[in-house]
Amino acid sequence: MPKSSKGTGKTVAGQSSGIRIKINGSWHDFEPEQDITPTMTLSFLLREKLGYTGLKVSCDEGGCGACTVIMDGKAILSCMMLAVEANGHEILTIEGLPKDDPVVEAFAEQCEPGYGTALQCGICTPGFVMGAKALLNENPKPTLPEIKEALSGHICRCGCYAAIAQAVTHASEKIAKKGEPS
Repeated sequence: MPKSSKGTGKTVAGQSSGIRIKINGSWHDFEPEQDITPTMTLSFLLREKLGYTGLKVSCDEGGCGACTVIMDGKAILSCMMLAVEANGHEILTIEGLPKDDPVVEAFAEQCEPGYGTALQCGICTPGFVMGAKALLNENPKPTLPEIKEALSGHICRCGCYAAIAQAVTHASEKIAKKGEPS
């Protein structure tokens, strides 16, 4: 069973014998072949082994964006990455965001005439939130074309695209008002 720790992994001749991944601020140690197999995806590890069920796996082929997490500050598709490739990296899932995060708040509050709601069935929402979070970390005041480009790999079957883009714009405004990075 994987263990959370703050220390370092076991070493033999200067090389780590295990796999260490920092997830939502805590280091987790895994034993290869026991906790993580060579073909296990990061999405499977996070969702099925560790219980981060906010992460959604919809297509499992990298085509929808629902499984997006942030690795070392960049949005990635967790279904397209092997868990072993995350060794030594920092992963942020939607569970790692505070409830008062400006992006989370903007998505939850979005409901305007002409745009609608950014939330309907919810399958795509965590991926959009994490993609938006990564965008706003890199570019705190994106234009509408930049928002569309950054989130172009995400699919919303409910068709909430205008509202999602509006939510990202409002998140950017919230961040500017707080004077904080996203």
